[in-house]
Amino acid sequence: MLHTPLCELLGCEYPIIQTAMGWVTGPEIVAASGNAGGFGFLAGATIPPDEIERDILRTKSLTDAPFGVNFHMYQPNAADIVDLVIKHEVRAVSYSRSPGAEMIGRLKEHGVRCVPTIGLPKHAIKAIQLGADAVTVQGGEGGGHTGSIPTSLLIPQVIDAVDGKVPVIAAGGFKDGRGLVAALAWGADGIAMGTRFLMAKESSPPDATKQRYVECNNPSEIIVSKAVDGLPQRMINNEMLMRLENANPLTKFIIAIGSGLKFRKHTGASLTSLIKSAIAMAKSDDITVTQAIMSANAPMIIQKAMVDGQPASGVLPSGQVAGVIGDVLSCEDIIHGIAAEAEQRLRVLAAMTNKETLQ
Repeated sequence: MLHTPLCELLGCEYPIIQTAMGWVTGPEIVAASGNAGGFGFLAGATIPPDEIERDILRTKSLTDAPFGVNFHMYQPNAADIVDLVIKHEVRAVSYSRSPGAEMIGRLKEHGVRCVPTIGLPKHAIKAIQLGADAVTVQGGEGGGHTGSIPTSLLIPQVIDAVDGKVPVIAAGGFKDGRGLVAALAWGADGIAMGTRFLMAKESSPPDATKQRYVECNNPSEIIVSKAVDGLPQRMINNEMLMRLENANPLTKFIIAIGSGLKFRKHTGASLTSLIKSAIAMAKSDDITVTQAIMSANAPMIIQKAMVDGQPASGVLPSGQVAGVIGDVLSCEDIIHGIAAEAEQRLRVLAAMTNKETLQ
């Protein structure tokens, strides 16, 4: 009942995608998602190429299911990641900033499916022109960098714009089978979830950090702020975010420079390559170079919560849906639960339709 063109494209049983999140989605959760019938993406934007290769190989050792790798096309080691994806025959890549057609063409030449995340109909059209095989559309309820249009309004707009050219994946505010059925009713081919999988047993963050998500039982506490990197980002309103909100612009910039230097050391990238990446990002995304430099802020401050287990000292990217999720489940329970509920809801709708037809 749930087999869609997205399942054919990615080779998964259910049209349920586990999105990539820096410091969160490592081999264990990606493999668990695939083994449960979904499709998972490794986070590749916050680690050096040799660690990405390590994680690809580790994932392959844990599952025979296909999976993907996520990265930013303007990160200094983007070309290295493309080489690794091709070398190890990874099924798909996801990215939020489209590269040139040449890089996408190289990926597609080797059979790698390209699945960008977009936030507007015009972005979907451009992504398809560049060669996207599917598009993930994130509404304003989604976590991390996000837009302002609600999912329920944005998804139908993009589906109309795409006009059946590629599968459309709905993201932003999904956690259960009812949401999957709603997305299918809008015309989407599946759903992608970040926060629901962050709150999974197999995700990387320590229990102390996951508990902060469980304890956040009010969607209004999950706000959009530009304090971290100058771009709208949805996060749980915690101690670190309040500190950044109250900091003056100079202090924020100094923090960003420090984070950028830490990020350079962590990834092994040169200072020159980081600056070039910031300039390229600014030209592509209509943001200032300062905002692009500040983008290094996010991964290193997020690391405090997601790796070090200090949720009060780092920021907590989150979709609003965390405010209505009160448990930490295994990937198998999450995916099979969503599939079972969706099929049950579809049966109810079919029975209602049949009853009206008979009358």
